[in-house]
Amino acid sequence: MIAFLSGKPKHHTARSIIIDVKGVGYKVFTPPDLLNSLLKKDFVNLFIYTHVRDDTLDLYGFDSLEKLQLFELIISISGIGPKIAIILLDKGAEAITTAVAQADVDFFTSVPRLGKKNAQKIIIELKPKLGDLQDLDLIGETSEDKQAIDALVNLGFSKKQSRQALKNASINTDSLEEKITKTIKYLGRQ
Repeated sequence: MIAFLSGKPKHHTARSIIIDVKGVGYKVFTPPDLLNSLLKKDFVNLFIYTHVRDDTLDLYGFDSLEKLQLFELIISISGIGPKIAIILLDKGAEAITTAVAQADVDFFTSVPRLGKKNAQKIIIELKPKLGDLQDLDLIGETSEDKQAIDALVNLGFSKKQSRQALKNASINTDSLEEKITKTIKYLGRQ
C-alpha cells in the first residue's frame, strides 16, 4: 500500500493531480482547495490513502496526517465512498465537526450525491467519535493556543476541558502567559 508520496506536481484535472516521483507519475485525488495550493508548488509531500476495489486502485492525498485520519473515519461509514468524502473534506474539518455536533443535516446534504439518509448516518456514526476528531487537533488552533492547552493539561485539566475553556474565556491577547492565566481564572469560576 502506498502511504506517502513526495514529488513534483506535473498535470492536473478538476479533481486530481499527477505527482512525478522519480520518473513515475501517480494520479492522486485531492480536495479542491488542496489541489489549488499544490499547483503553486515545485515539490509536494502528500499522505496517501490507497483505495483498492476489484477494478480500480485510486490514491487520495492530504497535506496532513490528521486530514487523512478524518477522511478514513468518514469512509468507514457504510454507504460513504472516498469520492464523496473528499468533497466533504473540502468544506473543512472544523465545519464538519461543528455540523456533526449540531446535527446539521443540511450541511451534509449540500454535498453533491449525499442524500438525507447518508447525512443522518454520518452524524449518528461520527458523533461518538467526535472526541477523537477533537484530539486530532483539526480546528486550527494557534501555536500559542496549543501551548496553553498543553500547560493546562500539565496542571491537571483535561485536554477537552482546557480547549473549551480557552475558547470560552474570551481572551483577546496573543501572550501565552495571559492566555493561561485568564483561562485558569475562567476554569476557577466554573
